[in-house]
Amino acid sequence: MTSTDPKSTFHGLPLTPEQDAEVRHYIKRQKQQGAAWDTPELASMLRDMLEPPGDDDADLDSTFDETRAATERAAASIDEAMDPIEASEERNAAMEIEAMKGFKR
Repeated sequence: MTSTDPKSTFHGLPLTPEQDAEVRHYIKRQKQQGAAWDTPELASMLRDMLEPPGDDDADLDSTFDETRAATERAAASIDEAMDPIEASEERNAAMEIEAMKGFKR
């Protein structure tokens, strides 16, 4: 197993062995083609490796959970004996009320 010590990686960056190999391969390929290796593309690659994207799903999960809870509360207020049109109108009204409650927070 290779060392993951930052001293042994590209410019001392805290890269995994796989990331270090990818960076070194990119540099080798650039040099073989006679192109500059210190490019914005390399900088972007390193930035992605060192600062992976955040977890945007957390915001979506909480919004989804709130919407599902509001829908369940609205559905609970509907009487199964109602005719379908009246039940639909009641459900829509209950959803609007739940939405207005969310704006007050």
